[in-house]
Amino acid sequence: MTGPEVLDIASEGIWVLLIISAPMMIVGLVVGVVIALFQALTQIQEMTLVFVPKIIAIFITLLLSLPFIGSIMAGYMMRIADMIVTGS
Repeated sequence: MTGPEVLDIASEGIWVLLIISAPMMIVGLVVGVVIALFQALTQIQEMTLVFVPKIIAIFITLLLSLPFIGSIMAGYMMRIADMIVTGS
């Protein structure tokens, strides 16, 4: 295995990481902005108001996107396994 092949695998691994984490990050960002707007409009400065809805929303998003995450990771693992089998 040469250096460029290792860099290709690492680059693809980083892209896979970004793709599978994007749904949770986007939901966390949207929920955080909505809660920040709500807090700014009502002047409620409760700290738990920020964390609890974010955690719940991210957990629900994780549950809903598990099939997508599994298929992306399975495809990446199949490509790596094929590289191992073929010896390239």
